[in-house]
Amino acid sequence: MVYQTNNVYFICSFAAIGGGLFGFDISSMAGVLGTDAYKRYFHNPRSYGQGAITAAMPFGSLIGALSSSFLADKYSRKVAIQIASVFWVIGSIIQCASVNVGMLVVGRVIAGLCVGIGSSICPVYQAEIAPKEIRGRVVSLQQWAITWGILIQYFIQYGASNIGGGPNNPNQPTSAFRIPWGVQIVPAVILFFGMFFLPKSPRWLASKDRWEEAIQVMAHLHGGGDINHPKVLAEYQEIEEALRFEREKAISSYKQLVEPRMLKRVLLGMSIQMWSQLCGMNVMMYYVVYIMEGANIASPLLTASVQYILNVALTLPAIMYLDRFGRRPALLLGSFFMMTFLFIVGALQKVYGVPNRPPLTNSTNSDISWLINNNKPVSKAIVAMTYLFVCTFATTWGPTSWTYPSEIFPTKIRAKAVSLATASNWFWNCVLAFAVPPLLWNINWKMYMIFATFNGAAFIHMFLTMPETKGKTLEEMDEVFDSGRPAWKAIPKGSRLDQLQKDIEAGHLKVTAPFGGAHARHSSEKIELQDRTAPAGSAF
Repeated sequence: MVYQTNNVYFICSFAAIGGGLFGFDISSMAGVLGTDAYKRYFHNPRSYGQGAITAAMPFGSLIGALSSSFLADKYSRKVAIQIASVFWVIGSIIQCASVNVGMLVVGRVIAGLCVGIGSSICPVYQAEIAPKEIRGRVVSLQQWAITWGILIQYFIQYGASNIGGGPNNPNQPTSAFRIPWGVQIVPAVILFFGMFFLPKSPRWLASKDRWEEAIQVMAHLHGGGDINHPKVLAEYQEIEEALRFEREKAISSYKQLVEPRMLKRVLLGMSIQMWSQLCGMNVMMYYVVYIMEGANIASPLLTASVQYILNVALTLPAIMYLDRFGRRPALLLGSFFMMTFLFIVGALQKVYGVPNRPPLTNSTNSDISWLINNNKPVSKAIVAMTYLFVCTFATTWGPTSWTYPSEIFPTKIRAKAVSLATASNWFWNCVLAFAVPPLLWNINWKMYMIFATFNGAAFIHMFLTMPETKGKTLEEMDEVFDSGRPAWKAIPKGSRLDQLQKDIEAGHLKVTAPFGGAHARHSSEKIELQDRTAPAGSAF
């Protein structure tokens, strides 16, 4: 029997390492783009060439996201995350050993499979483990891990870029990019072995009629190990009723995805992940060095690093307050302010920027076509707006875009629906990774205007279609979405789970759970749960 931890915060924090790998992916190119070793070894890729290299990982992630539900539903959320970490190790080894662009692209595609699976299933696992009171907080740890992955990988690359005389040395050795791509293997190894010590999702176990294990896990997570704890009984009752209702409908999970009442949620989840890409944040992450070069600011690599630090620091307020502040206000305010900052950057670039032509062109800025020339106040303003944009995303769309899709679907289709939402993220991620270098090159300042407009569209879309979900259990989402209430109207406070727990504590409701089926009736009799449980260590 293997020891398993029962602390919800620790479980969800550790599973968020999967998000950290996503972060490593985002900045896996940012720090090496400006090194002479990378440019020389891979024949100075730019525009469509660099776009193809960068887009290889999002392409693999798209495939991984689409296949993730099969792994998560068949083998469990936990095993799916472990499989993902194996893909990351293999992909990172191939990248580290790359001898040409083709090998680098293959390595990035394989590593992308991991990121696609992990970014789909880690939030599902966290949401199914966490109680409703802190669900937003612990699923937001996914985004915080992403920001840490971005920051750590960027600084590893920043340090490695100084190998062999620095990034501008024409004879810089290839270790300047091989070391960062090799070091990123470590967190995946830790994730693979550490997951053995975490429990399986109780909702996944229940969906497989493994009620003994499910109730044991719920007891250890939410009842201090007591299977007769009122909260455990109430949660069991609610999950069992929801599963029975889904099964009585006798509809396949794939058909359920396109039912009118569920299709609305599927499209909302996919749209939120789409807007999280079209808002422009990952453009800032992937190609921040190009943006800083265009602002003509000193040391683009160092200036860009401040952006990554802000991204980590400003995600913390969202983790602390998302369950209190709510998902809906976070996305609406985020869209409005990101739109504002991008319009300002675009306007400054338009008014004060000039084409990058000789004699302005030099060896350090030859990969951009538009820059601010000798105007430090404007350059500083552009950098400031970029920082404010990142801070806004970090406190709003960053964590909420992972939390919301993972909590709005029934257990039967949750993994499939979230995989579609995450696939939407990766589809647009892939498109942008490929399209942004030529966009920056060909339309320069207009690109900021395009992304600002996307944020305006996201604001309108979210206002009209996104109801609030804070304080509700996963099993109550049908009531939230099917009530006929407009999205902009407040939902009634309180939760059915809280009332169930009170009724059980008061003796008004007796829950008897012969494993594999259940019933509840009003009674003043003593509450009891028939204990035919398997050992807690049987979660493999």
